[in-house]
Amino acid sequence: MTTATAAPKPWIAMVGGFLGAGKTTLILAAAKEVSRRGIRSAVILNDQGNVLVDTGYATQSGMQAGEVTGGCFCCKLSDLLRVMGELREFQPDVIFAEPVGSCTDISATILHPLLEYRDEFRLAPFSVLVDRERARSLLADGADPDLSFLFHKQLEEADLICWAKSDLYPDCPQISARHVRQVSARSGQGVAAWLDEIFSGSLSVGSEILDIDYEQYARAEAALAWLNLQVTIEPSVSSSPAVMLGPLLDHLDREFTANQITIVHLKAIIDSPTGFVKAAMCANGQEPAVEGALDASPASQHELLLNLRAVGSAQQVREIVERELHRIDGNLTGLHVDCFHPAAPKPERRMARREATATPQTF
Repeated sequence: MTTATAAPKPWIAMVGGFLGAGKTTLILAAAKEVSRRGIRSAVILNDQGNVLVDTGYATQSGMQAGEVTGGCFCCKLSDLLRVMGELREFQPDVIFAEPVGSCTDISATILHPLLEYRDEFRLAPFSVLVDRERARSLLADGADPDLSFLFHKQLEEADLICWAKSDLYPDCPQISARHVRQVSARSGQGVAAWLDEIFSGSLSVGSEILDIDYEQYARAEAALAWLNLQVTIEPSVSSSPAVMLGPLLDHLDREFTANQITIVHLKAIIDSPTGFVKAAMCANGQEPAVEGALDASPASQHELLLNLRAVGSAQQVREIVERELHRIDGNLTGLHVDCFHPAAPKPERRMARREATATPQTF
């Protein structure tokens, strides 16, 4: 994929993976790589809630972004198709799409239905990004059964598994998979080769239709508390974005740990006239991964978006987050908090194994 001419039929590249695997970071790294080749790209983000840190981050990074909210792609297939159509106005050659990190059964409910739109789009193989530390945790004896179920199902249906952070962790846990490669979104290692492979037409699309118990799937997703928050903060004393965000995350981590609430993925972005800072963590006690304008000057107003996925009671999670937020010395306006346990997944459409035909996309 090297041409700079806008494709009449853009590629749809679905990038899945468990919560906190680094999907958005990989997509942004891929967008830079295809841009270097003169190729336009866009991204569609997905969430069970309605306020997305990743959409804000992608926009801050200069990428054309759309989103499907209020449910996963499989339950919002018509919305996904609508957003794909809207993004075509910007003439992208590639539209990356990132499903919710707790979702699975992507092949039967999204990929194969999308194959019917081959006159409008070209579909790349389904890449599933895997974080090594998360894999070791969820593949180990005694792993949380609900999280482990979701993780195993994601691995089972991948057309291509990508091990993340290859620059830091060259060794990977042993898993059974047909196609595996290593990438590092931070260093760029392996990103170009991954793109070349998924757009080569050499791999089948939706090669595995899962046998999945939807009652178990619903229980596993419902074990997670899902919190999305948006608020404007006017601190009593002008503060930099980093100074505003750092203590808040530290306090949340401490309170969740004290109340035996397991952080699965916590991410936040705080934006001010002087710059933005994004931070993310995937476990209690973990040092947040931080990026953005860490040296931004103090500002009198900040816009905060926070997304949290945790194992625990949604009510208790909300109480802790709101309590810590109101401890900030300053005024809070426009506060919106949405906290819930996901409803049972109800795909708009699901293709059975006998209906599905996995073929490379060469058109």
